[in-house]
Amino acid sequence: MLKLDKKEIDEVLELLKTEYGNAGPMLNFTTPFELLIATVLSAQCTDIRVNIVTEKLYKMANTPEGILELGEKKLQDTIKSCGLYKTKGKNILSLCKILIDKHDSQVPMDINELTALPGVGRKTANVVMSNAFGIPAIAVDTHVFRVANRIGLACSKNVLSTEKDLMEAIPKAIWSQAHHWLIFHGRQICSARSPKCVECFLKNYCLYYREG
Repeated sequence: MLKLDKKEIDEVLELLKTEYGNAGPMLNFTTPFELLIATVLSAQCTDIRVNIVTEKLYKMANTPEGILELGEKKLQDTIKSCGLYKTKGKNILSLCKILIDKHDSQVPMDINELTALPGVGRKTANVVMSNAFGIPAIAVDTHVFRVANRIGLACSKNVLSTEKDLMEAIPKAIWSQAHHWLIFHGRQICSARSPKCVECFLKNYCLYYREG
């Protein structure tokens, strides 16, 4: 597997910025806690579905205390259409209790404290740090992983190494923005199946396209 050189990477980032400069999070939220719960729910589920569910959920409860008061049955019934609702429900109730007991009901801003919460992996933690707190981070979801490795911004076979590659390749000041650019490109052009390579504005750089 190969990787683009610095000049090529800079040019790719500039093209992505031109095309998706205003790209931002697709999950609806008004507080760090709302974003945390929405991101946990988004595992193997579309953002559109999550937004439908959280619109209803947050009218009933949008704090750790409120979610706990709902109880397991009512929470599961509310989030059922997101899939994996039993596991997600248990994780959400557990993390709410931890937030209350250990963090004064506040979502921590530290990656290690976030990933210590049930159901919160590195991707979810990076999404929260980036979008809720404005801390530079690159959340590697399925789109970011696929697009980054296809183009040549990263050269890795796993998520963690891809994140490290991207942190080295992309200036820290635009980590959060670039994360959204890659997601949008993955959704609109560089799909998992039948990517629209011929009409892609990055095809002259993309290693996947150049290798045929």
